[in-house]
Amino acid sequence: MAPPRSRKRAPSFRRLLRTSGVKLENKLRTRQQKQQNVARKQRKEQKRLRQAVRAAALQTPRPLETYRKTPGEPANQEEFLESLPTDMMEEELQEMSAAFISRDLSSCGAEHSVRRRSDPVRRYERVARTTRRTEETEVVHLLPIKDRTGVVPRSVTRVITEQQEEEEEEEEPQETDDGGAPPAVAALTPQQRQQLRAQTIQERKQRIAGHGAAIVSDPVGNVKRLKQLRAMLMEADPSVAVTVRKLVMVSLMEVFKDVTPTYRIRPLSAAEKDAKVRKETQQLRDFEEGLVSQYKFYLEELEQTVRDWQQQKRKRVQAVGVASYGGLALVAVRCLCELLLSLPHFNFHNNILVALAPLMNHADRQVSGMCCHAFARLFQQDKVGVASLAAVRVISGLVKSLSYNVRPEVLRTLLSLRIKEVQLKKDVDDTAPTKKFMNRQEKKKNLSRMQRKWKKAEEKLEKELLEAEASESKDKKLKLHTETLNIVFLIYFRILKKARKSVLLPAVLEGLANFAHLINVEFFDDLLNVLQDLIQSGVSILSGPSSLAGYVIM
Repeated sequence: MAPPRSRKRAPSFRRLLRTSGVKLENKLRTRQQKQQNVARKQRKEQKRLRQAVRAAALQTPRPLETYRKTPGEPANQEEFLESLPTDMMEEELQEMSAAFISRDLSSCGAEHSVRRRSDPVRRYERVARTTRRTEETEVVHLLPIKDRTGVVPRSVTRVITEQQEEEEEEEEPQETDDGGAPPAVAALTPQQRQQLRAQTIQERKQRIAGHGAAIVSDPVGNVKRLKQLRAMLMEADPSVAVTVRKLVMVSLMEVFKDVTPTYRIRPLSAAEKDAKVRKETQQLRDFEEGLVSQYKFYLEELEQTVRDWQQQKRKRVQAVGVASYGGLALVAVRCLCELLLSLPHFNFHNNILVALAPLMNHADRQVSGMCCHAFARLFQQDKVGVASLAAVRVISGLVKSLSYNVRPEVLRTLLSLRIKEVQLKKDVDDTAPTKKFMNRQEKKKNLSRMQRKWKKAEEKLEKELLEAEASESKDKKLKLHTETLNIVFLIYFRILKKARKSVLLPAVLEGLANFAHLINVEFFDDLLNVLQDLIQSGVSILSGPSSLAGYVIM
């Protein structure tokens, strides 16, 4: 006979899923509660630990009992030491005192309360022993430890006088080295001095070369070396200061020419600084920020060198004599001129223009010729006209501020301007670049109806973009050239009006002859009248071999 069938229904699959989900939730809840309990216990233990550390820091050690002198006890400590047995040596006394000092007083509380106070031996052992050790010590509290009994604070005694003596001993050799260096150098013969100077210069050259090679090989990773290289501009050794500073100036100029990007670096906004970026982007930002800051400091050093030479200013630290300012200033001007020509697109280009423009009219012909030549080359290299416009504005302000008392070479640099046309109105179709588009038959043969529709709209948009790009670049260039030429003519007309007997008149007439085809027709009548008055007045400057006035009129 078969066993009776159970009346209990087997759980369905959905019920099993439901109960399994409840079990999982219960397990997760139980695990979270355990984690919370463990975290709560840890917080309580940390709180107790902090309280114990704070209590140990505030607790000051004090003797367990006050020792009272007996009538028969020696009054002096030395007498007490002499009365001790001879077999007790000084080392044992020091060990006993050190053991007593380093003993933890907190562990003796309960034991002390149990002992009887009437025992004289116990009372004698508790008295602090004093030895001949007179060093000052300080108690340094360490991190406590935890054992079965609870939290145990720890502390270590440290001697103060030994550290002070070591610091004084370290300072004394430095003072002797610094103070003893000049007599040692003074005692050398001229040949030995020359040899020592050559060795020092060779060492500085190797250091400069190492910094420069590291920066050029990896500019982003070694941008901090720019600061180290720039710090060598403050060389304090009088025997090699001038040579080293010149080498550092030229080296930094070449490094900046190599590692500077081909775009202008703008400062980041507050929102851009707070935004999260990738690691590569952050490295690039740090490189750009460091490069701009070091480039700025370098330009300030060059400008300060030139200013000291012009003012013949003596400094407190006389590493470089006043007689050597001329050579340093000449190298600084040369570096500024090279940066003016090599980095016209980079930051602080206008600052370089402002720094070099007054030197075009300097009394030193070498410095003046170098600056004028740099401006002329800048005009010849500039194809767009942005740098030329900024330079012409600076020259115009210089001529006006000096009341037209400038060298003729300053105005002759304007002849190098690459201005061939101004405000020429041409059809947009002529200036737009040509691009081949599909004709109607090709579209009908190769494309569907919807594709032809999209192709037509796309070609129309491309044509408009090409026309806009071409006309924008052309119009921008013409606008810059027109504004530049207006400033040049303003300089010329002011000199013709206010300084007719100036030495600048030949340079002005030469410039008018060079740009005569670009002068507005409305100004021709007034210009010819002024030139005719100059010829009739018999100005001696016009009777030169060039015969510029006649060339302009023709």
